[in-house]
Amino acid sequence: MFDAAFTPRRRTVLLSLAGLPVLLTACAQTSEDGGSDGGGSGDGLTAGTTDKVTALDPAGAYDNGSSMVWTQCYGYLLNTEIGSTDGVPKPDLADTAEFTGDAEYTVTLKDGLTFANGNPITAKDVKHTFDRQLAIADPNGPSSLLANLDSVEAVDDSTAVFHLKEGKDQTFPYVLSSPAGPIVDASVFPADAILPDADIVKAKAFSGPYQIASFKLNELVSYEAFDGYKGLYGAPKTPSISTTYYADANNMKLDVQQGNVDVVYRSLSATDVESLKKDGKVTVHDGPGGEIRYIVFNFDTMPYGAKTAEADPAKAQAVRQAAADLIDRAAIAKDVYKDTYTPLFGYIPDGLPGAGTQFKDDYGDGQGGPDAATAKSRLDAAGVAVPVKLSLQYNPDHYGESSGDEYAAVKSQLEADGLFQVDLQSTEWVQYSKDRTSDVYPAYQLGWFPDYSDADNYLSPFFITDNFLANHYADPQVDQLVAQQRSTEDPAAREALFQQIQDIVSTAVSTIPLLQGSQIAVSGADLQGVTLDSSFKFRYVPLSK
Repeated sequence: MFDAAFTPRRRTVLLSLAGLPVLLTACAQTSEDGGSDGGGSGDGLTAGTTDKVTALDPAGAYDNGSSMVWTQCYGYLLNTEIGSTDGVPKPDLADTAEFTGDAEYTVTLKDGLTFANGNPITAKDVKHTFDRQLAIADPNGPSSLLANLDSVEAVDDSTAVFHLKEGKDQTFPYVLSSPAGPIVDASVFPADAILPDADIVKAKAFSGPYQIASFKLNELVSYEAFDGYKGLYGAPKTPSISTTYYADANNMKLDVQQGNVDVVYRSLSATDVESLKKDGKVTVHDGPGGEIRYIVFNFDTMPYGAKTAEADPAKAQAVRQAAADLIDRAAIAKDVYKDTYTPLFGYIPDGLPGAGTQFKDDYGDGQGGPDAATAKSRLDAAGVAVPVKLSLQYNPDHYGESSGDEYAAVKSQLEADGLFQVDLQSTEWVQYSKDRTSDVYPAYQLGWFPDYSDADNYLSPFFITDNFLANHYADPQVDQLVAQQRSTEDPAAREALFQQIQDIVSTAVSTIPLLQGSQIAVSGADLQGVTLDSSFKFRYVPLSK
């Protein structure tokens, strides 16, 4: 519930949102001052990652690699303080942001804001940003996060009003700080099409603490501090940073060990992390969790799916449920990830109100383990012939090199008792992100790094009609319940709705949750400011030597 000092029709995000659930309260930080007061000094820094960038245009991607770039170079109306322990968004480009009605959220901009090209940032740009997200609705973009947004009104140069479909939306301030929220230049970004990366860099259409000086897709990005940024983070501690994109995590590990790169973030193998913790030349930073890994079923193209020759909804559901019966999460967590991940038995992970255990209680042996007899009885009851032939796709470069071992284990578990015959294939991320939304994969791997620390972020993007997964799952009752929980202010009532939604979706088995993990970064021992917190954003602003 919002601070009681405010009337029901005037709520502000500038104060504590005490009624909103928070994932974890710990944060990892290498210096006492994780903020960014003061200007940058010293030589430039180097960073490394294996995460691939899909697009610089915030309407064209919805993945951690792209979002990590946006975090550095775009401003948001609201953002999360560095070192935050509660994930509550605060004004970034906004001066104030508050509910001025149950279904009306008003933002006023700070004075004198500009993009790096000199264009002023006005409410026109705010309206354009969110209008184009909804208009483009790219299948690989974050527009599903804006399902409750009806329209945006630019009242004057500094005031924008968001009109919501459902009132009292407990998540909307978080959405403004999410991957749907980077503010773009209305004079540069087209209203109905994705802008190519090169055009964005050439136009200097950046509004965050850094601007991109040079960009070579998934090879190298060079950042320079943008002195016109007046947002939450202040001036960067270091004026220039370059990010190298690695095809091989082993090379990234060697470079950080040898001091060739100052910090690496996503994704080292569990074995590499274990060995790096014993190396005195580097520091391993472990922050609050929230990342999940899961299998997605395409309801059109999976065995007995709606657009297959043998289409049968009951048989398709039995196949999904039988697969859930056969998964041994504890074995994957231990054997593949050295227990740096833990089993995930519901759609909302441990640490959040409403965390689910449906896949422990209702599948397998009822205690978290697999059970082939249960799986076979489901298939027999539905008249499904065995072995079920299932095409399963995974990605070898976006979710870390252990993905191959993870999905080899999944294949082995599904096939162990002769109930499935799995055709396991892999595809590089850039192609993978296109194929998965084009009905190419009947079943496939995805991971999720939360946009913000609210349980809704594990439900709305996945299970509403026309969801981010684009897997053709839809249930009007789920749509109604998701909308209802967003407008429910009582925490206990909201938690009950979280459980009800998970009960419905876990019966349908739109996805199979597998594992949840924490954030990991590795840096040279002399690097300060590495902060992994409940914002789930890795920011370059506080980094310095």
